[in-house]
Amino acid sequence: MAAFAVISVLFAFAGNSFGYVVGFYSYAMLTGYLWLNSFSELIYNHRLAGLSAAASAIVFLLPALFISAPVRQVYALSLSALDRLLTLILLLSLATILVGASYSFKFVSIENIYNHRHELGFPVFLNYVIGLTSNALLPFAFACFVGRGNIWRAGAALFLLLLFYPITLSKLALFTPFWLVAMLALSRYFDFKLAVTLSLLVPISVGLLLIILYQQEILPSSMTMPYFGLVNFRMIAIPSLAMDYYNSFFFNHPVTNFCQIGLLKPFVACPYQEQLANVIYNAFGIGGQFNASLFATEGIASVGALFAPVTAFAAGLVIAIGNRLSAGLQPQFILISGAILAQALLNVPLTTVLLTHGAGVLFVLWYITPRDAFGVTATAAP
Repeated sequence: MAAFAVISVLFAFAGNSFGYVVGFYSYAMLTGYLWLNSFSELIYNHRLAGLSAAASAIVFLLPALFISAPVRQVYALSLSALDRLLTLILLLSLATILVGASYSFKFVSIENIYNHRHELGFPVFLNYVIGLTSNALLPFAFACFVGRGNIWRAGAALFLLLLFYPITLSKLALFTPFWLVAMLALSRYFDFKLAVTLSLLVPISVGLLLIILYQQEILPSSMTMPYFGLVNFRMIAIPSLAMDYYNSFFFNHPVTNFCQIGLLKPFVACPYQEQLANVIYNAFGIGGQFNASLFATEGIASVGALFAPVTAFAAGLVIAIGNRLSAGLQPQFILISGAILAQALLNVPLTTVLLTHGAGVLFVLWYITPRDAFGVTATAAP
């Protein structure tokens, strides 16, 4: 752990970018895995897996943090066109919610969502539009409204985001509007890097404080466990724990060779017929799904721990594309509009985030956003 902590020096020299946010969260997740790796009772080569995770972190961070030179903006929206685009995003989101609600709309507590998840049966296209609007388009619109001082429209974007929870019964959907407000508050009072750091430090610290108060019998379980389970366990611990399970499974089973990617499945012999998340979860005697980050899915599951750093480096280059396409935009805008995708990357494969969650679309929106849309043109990082 002490040796791996030296890598954190890279963040001191990195600029303000989307890659910084993704890199910091990924560094925290991989640090968590290296800690768990020392105590895990699952059977696999722990030394190799630990070295692979550390190497993956380094080769991912180098391009994700330091490749941020701007791409020449061949086309940029006018301010009036940007306003029309934002209105279109609100209308598309509202239409998506109405169509989604016609399939399912239930107010269910967080503890009971898994009792109803199996009842959801959205068409493939609707699933894609829900992921695109809730993870990319509405956060982008919210960041634009905040930057342009349109408070009421920003509030409308948050309200629409909240409506996705009773439709999808997803913790991320419930978490999204509150996370965007938190990132807005942090970015208003702290600089970019400190805001990113506090976005992890504060939620974790609150959870630990609640647990201490619960152990001292000052607060009841009903006031502590929901928060601790959602933030400290689901948001922080599970992504690290997923790497432990994926290592254990794929040290003893054939790797996928990327056959879990829908576009490649017809061309690659696949040893698994179910979704990868189901394969992992069911292998350990627990029903449900166990999605994981790019380090576990495109890395461990696809090529094995030995070659995982290769795919991590490629993923870092993809994040660097986002850096370059957003260069010149205000750091606060990048932080808010990309906040949900940065969280999604801890729990979902990179290919899924790019295609289904809308990261590719957000990269394009960053590129065509006028650099003077929010009053002050940001200086691009070298």
